[in-house]
Amino acid sequence: MELAECVHARTPDSGATFDRINPLTGEVASTAAAASLADAVAACDAAAAAFPCWSALGPNARRALLTKAADELEARAPQFVEAMMSEIGSTQAWAGFNLKLAAGIVREAAAMTTQIGGEVIPSDKPGCLAMAVREPAGVIVGIAPWNAPIILGVRAIAMPLACGNTVILKASEICPRTHALIVEAFVAAGLPEGAVNLITNAPEDAAEVVAALIDHPAVRRVNFTGSTAVGKIIAKRAAEHLKPVLLELGGKAPLIVLEDADLDEAVKAAAFGAFMNSGQICMSTERIIVVDSVAEAFSARFKAKVEAMSAGDPREGKAPLGAVIDRKTVAVIQALIDDALAKGGVKLAGGSSDGVLMPAHVIDKVTPGMHLFRVESFGPIVAITRARDEDHAVELANDTEYGLSAAVFTRDVARGLGVARRIRSGICHINGPTVHDEAQMPFGGTKASGFGRFGGKAGIDSFTELRWITIATEPGHYPI
Repeated sequence: MELAECVHARTPDSGATFDRINPLTGEVASTAAAASLADAVAACDAAAAAFPCWSALGPNARRALLTKAADELEARAPQFVEAMMSEIGSTQAWAGFNLKLAAGIVREAAAMTTQIGGEVIPSDKPGCLAMAVREPAGVIVGIAPWNAPIILGVRAIAMPLACGNTVILKASEICPRTHALIVEAFVAAGLPEGAVNLITNAPEDAAEVVAALIDHPAVRRVNFTGSTAVGKIIAKRAAEHLKPVLLELGGKAPLIVLEDADLDEAVKAAAFGAFMNSGQICMSTERIIVVDSVAEAFSARFKAKVEAMSAGDPREGKAPLGAVIDRKTVAVIQALIDDALAKGGVKLAGGSSDGVLMPAHVIDKVTPGMHLFRVESFGPIVAITRARDEDHAVELANDTEYGLSAAVFTRDVARGLGVARRIRSGICHINGPTVHDEAQMPFGGTKASGFGRFGGKAGIDSFTELRWITIATEPGHYPI
């Protein structure tokens, strides 16, 4: 089918709008359409109408359009930076990194269009050619969060589109303009109307809008990145319709420092992993687990490193830490600090917050009985916990409901691999930070961090149906 023959449909606009407020200034950062339930249904209808055409396009046609979409994303760099800085208080560096990786995700997805293969399976039936074939699933809803908005917004739709599905991006209420720019880039690249759709909604309407999207009969997959609590709600709703979900949820990433580790490298990786984007990353290092014999030396070096990292107005570009998303985050983190200190924790670094500008905090001698050891903080704070030995360090690392990312530092790579195999997480890095993402890697977690994988060929499995098809090449012989 030629692209020009594709169905065109537009999602109607309810006419209502809502404002996103800049967390730093209190001014209006953006104004977006507040979708109604009818708008959500219309978006699903548009995606369903566009599916026959988009799924019928050859892989190289889809590849060309996705490659152009990556170019269109990069062409909007100034708009993306401005949107992220005003909507979420991002630093310019974090916005730039988001855009770079997001463009890479789209190009990786484009490269996958010719890798959606199958196989011929030997059959015991004479004259039977048996094949396993992967086909597009249909309409896919992608629900993206605010913290890495370009990366995660693009990830919600790029591989599904590459596999021949049509998509709906349900934008975060916290960064609607940032997510809208993503869809604008894909539309400008020439994708047919209805192939990619955007839904923005007022915060108070989120539950009803998401429910309407999940419930629509044309929707065949739901992928969600966000909190574990909301992920459970989405999974339950989708289960009522027997619809598969792909969930990338919370984390409490441990970074283990063994007695033979290069402490300088461990300090650098821990500081980056804990405080990049003010700790507001699902992979952020939230627990540093250090073997007793090197704990004092590590803590001293880490304290010096963190005290040199300031928080400041991201618009000025003079500080490595920008703003946290809201004052509620500051209050949650302060409560975790108060609980830890009351139970014997020791503050190595930290100070008073100026609104949503919160300095980096380090609490030493954190134990499993403290909330800071267990609760995902999602902010600029990290706990240091002492371990007796390697086995105790692994035990502490696994003493969590989460299992997204982890890291271990040791000069013995074979030992590091052994420890990595014992940590129950979807991702583990040896002598590297817990924050590490690449477009071609099988990204995802275990336990309360979710299930399913984004990235590379693993993403193909998540966004296609595997079918068994046979061809009889000889006359059949039947017992009746």
